[in-house]
Amino acid sequence: MFYHVQNLINPIVDDQPDPSAANALQEGLGGQFGEMRTMMQYLFQSFNFRGDGIPYLDLIQGIGIEEISHVELITKTISRLLDGAPEYHGGKFDVPGKGGAATMDMAKEQQNPHHFIVGAQGALPVDAAGNPWSGSYVHNHGNLVLDLMDNLVLESTGRTQKCRIYQMSSNKTLRATVAFLIARDEAHEMAFAKALETLGIDWAKALPIPKFDSSQYPEVKKLIDAGINREQYTFRLDGSQMEKIFQGSAPANDGTELVTLKEPKESYPIPPAPERPEEFAPGLDPELQELADALNEFKEKTVKKMEKKAGPNPRSKK
Repeated sequence: MFYHVQNLINPIVDDQPDPSAANALQEGLGGQFGEMRTMMQYLFQSFNFRGDGIPYLDLIQGIGIEEISHVELITKTISRLLDGAPEYHGGKFDVPGKGGAATMDMAKEQQNPHHFIVGAQGALPVDAAGNPWSGSYVHNHGNLVLDLMDNLVLESTGRTQKCRIYQMSSNKTLRATVAFLIARDEAHEMAFAKALETLGIDWAKALPIPKFDSSQYPEVKKLIDAGINREQYTFRLDGSQMEKIFQGSAPANDGTELVTLKEPKESYPIPPAPERPEEFAPGLDPELQELADALNEFKEKTVKKMEKKAGPNPRSKK
C-alpha cells in the first residue's frame, strides 16, 4: 500500500505558456522511454520479485515509487505550459464561443490539438507524436541481472532524450523540470549500476553510460552541486534494506559517494490550476460552485479542529 503527500518533488518554475514545449515534454511522460514506463516497469518488477534478495527489491521499488512523483511532476509541468495559452478573458459562468467568437482559435494550429480537445489544457498519456502509452513497453523478465541491465538502459536512454528535449526549448518551466529529471536519471543509473557491481558484473565494460557532461546545463549543474544525482530515496515508513546496495563510491568513478535517504530533503507545494471556462473545466454552474465552496469550508474547519486536538500535521509543510 502507498501513502501520498500533497507536495511536488521539484518546484514548477513560472514562464509563459508554450504548447509546443508541452508537446515535446509529452515524450518524457508517455514515450517508450518516458516516466510512465519507468514507473510501471520498476513497480511491476518489485511486485513480481522472487527470492530473498530484499535489498534489490527495496532498491527497485524505491525508485519505482519515486517515478510516481516524476509522472506527477511532468503532468503538472505540461499543464502549466498549456494553461492559459488561448488567453481567454471571459466570465466564469459564461458560455465561451457565443456570438461566433472562437475562444481557442490558436489550438487547432498546435502540434497536438488533443491537449485542447481531449484534455482541458492538461497532460495526456501519449508520446510527442500522440501515440497512446502502451503496457508493452514494460519489461519484467523475472531474472534479476537482466532486469537491472534493462533498467540501466532505460535510465540511460531516458536521460539522453531529456537532454535533447532540454535543447528544444528555452522555456524556464520546461527546463527546470527536465533538468531535475536529468539529474535524477543519473542517480538511478548509479543505483542500477551499483546493484550490478554487487552481483559481480563489470557494468562499465558491458554497458557504459553515455559519455556527456550534463552539468554544462546551468539548471542541472545547480542540482548536481547540491548532490541530488547521488541520492536515492526509500519512501518507506517501515524500514528498507536499500542502503546495503546504494552506498559507497559511485560507479561513475568520479570520487562521489552514494547516499540513501528516507525521502528527499525538500518538497514543494503544488501550484493550484486555475479554472478554464473556455474548456468548461471544471464546468461548475453557480449552484454547484456554492456546494463546492461549502465543502471546502467544511474541510478547512475540520482540519483546524483536528489540529487543535492533536496538534499540527507533521507531514504538512507550510
